[in-house]
Amino acid sequence: MSCINSNHPNPQFEREKWESLNGKWDFGFKKGTKGFKFSDDEKTAVDIRKRGEYTHKINVPFCIESELSGIGYTGFVNMVWYRKTITLKKTDERVFLHIGAADHLTTILVNSKSAGRHKGGYTSFCFDITEYIVDGENEIFILCEDDVKNPFVIRGKQSEQLKSHHCDYTRTTGIWQNVYIEYVPQNYIKSFKIYPDVNNGTVTVSAELIGKGSFSCQAFYEGKFAGEAYAECAAGNCILQIKLNEIHPWVIGNGRLYELKFTFDRDYVKSYFGLRNIRLDGYKFLINEKSVFQRLVLDQGFYKRGIYTAQNDDEFEQDIRLSTELGFNGARLHQKVFDPRFLYFCDKAGYIVWGEYANWGLDYSNPKSVDVFLNEWSDALQRDFNHPSIIGWCPFNETWDYRGRKQYDPLLKMVYEYTKTVDPTRPCIDTSGNFHVKTDIYDLHDYNFDVEKFRRNYDRFVTENYLYEHVLTDNPGRQKYGGQPVFISEYGGIKWTADRAYKPWGYGEDVKTAQEFANRYCGLTDAIISNKKMFGFCYTQLYDIEQEQNGLYTYDRKKKFSDEIYSQIRQLNTKTAEIEKI
Repeated sequence: MSCINSNHPNPQFEREKWESLNGKWDFGFKKGTKGFKFSDDEKTAVDIRKRGEYTHKINVPFCIESELSGIGYTGFVNMVWYRKTITLKKTDERVFLHIGAADHLTTILVNSKSAGRHKGGYTSFCFDITEYIVDGENEIFILCEDDVKNPFVIRGKQSEQLKSHHCDYTRTTGIWQNVYIEYVPQNYIKSFKIYPDVNNGTVTVSAELIGKGSFSCQAFYEGKFAGEAYAECAAGNCILQIKLNEIHPWVIGNGRLYELKFTFDRDYVKSYFGLRNIRLDGYKFLINEKSVFQRLVLDQGFYKRGIYTAQNDDEFEQDIRLSTELGFNGARLHQKVFDPRFLYFCDKAGYIVWGEYANWGLDYSNPKSVDVFLNEWSDALQRDFNHPSIIGWCPFNETWDYRGRKQYDPLLKMVYEYTKTVDPTRPCIDTSGNFHVKTDIYDLHDYNFDVEKFRRNYDRFVTENYLYEHVLTDNPGRQKYGGQPVFISEYGGIKWTADRAYKPWGYGEDVKTAQEFANRYCGLTDAIISNKKMFGFCYTQLYDIEQEQNGLYTYDRKKKFSDEIYSQIRQLNTKTAEIEKI
């Protein structure tokens, strides 16, 4: 039994009986945004299906804007619709239709009957379509509606202007993660949470079950039996704890994953976990009781040919490899919920990441945003809770004033408290950079390029306990440091292109030579590594994205610098941090 080399769309929740629906679908779309209004019910989908206006074939799961979709239309689009005919056989099993992500409002019809609607462009969802299917040919119709200019639609880094600009990029409309169907027994495992405990050598599972029967869980390590537990359970929650007979901690650079096999009546699910604990200790961030300096790089999850969607697993693994080859041990996954398969490779590699959500585009000054954000964020927490590579949550990023209005502070406070209730095992940063309301960690964004000034500012944190904060200087009273652990979660962003005729966007003044780039990178980074009160850094960013040319690699992941320059960066990144010596 092994899930460690799984090709399932969600390796943490894998049933044997599933079928991918990726590939060619009939497709149509509506251009423009003027006068657009989201549908109130399924009637719009029913009307569009009846008209049967399919002008293209699209390659699912790639968005219409991407080259890999086969279309590559990058103008404004407010509606896209898909049709596919599949052959099914009715049995005593249930049939679930899964969509990894589709932006933004999705309506599904199966054989012209409404199977469900989902709102939110970044979270996974599924519908039980059993009662709508027939023996033989079945038509699946999907309508996605989107409007990046709507103040209650979260767009993330998708440009609200016609063209990409600054740090906003090509939009993603419609389906952009895997679509598949799954065959499930009448009594089945709906969900589960995994609680590893390296200190006590146990793993606890809390499962939500539909129906009743015998529920069991077996653990394995590298194919060898490592423990089991079972119980008779009725519908609802069931908790099992396994005492592991072998202890293999999950560590940076080596995931050491245990495999899990769940059985409930006739339902069989494969999963995995990493044996690791997290806690904060003063200014330190501890993983399995060891102080870990976080050497992170910003990863925005954009791909040149697929936009939000990687072409294959090789692109996921490539980004992790490029990062670790430069001495980084993880990433901030920025303004996006990443594909479960990317997180799977992070889990395997022992590559630490922060789970973030998109928030740009949302009117977070309006109390109505609470329902919008919490509904989407709760789905992300539920889906990704079990990934050992996720070592913290950060629901918001840079909540600058929205059209001149300050953020609604109770929104950030409620989201923080909700996150801690759902997951007390990880720290939570309410909003990365600003404006903090209630947070476990006080992180900073600082794009100051004066290396000596940058160092002096944060040296004062050690010598005088004074934390320099440009947000406080520019916006007095908006946030206050309360003694939490600290790290610089965005800095650098040094724009560089070898093409001197091209004028890219980036942070600060363009450096004139590659060596000047390396000197500035190393000077800024060393100032953080050498600070006794800093537990990490996150450099902006791993690769260029469209006009933003401040990556360590190009958008298509080619080298921008010589091996000598990369060697200097790696040598500095892997230097022992001062906080690790204490």
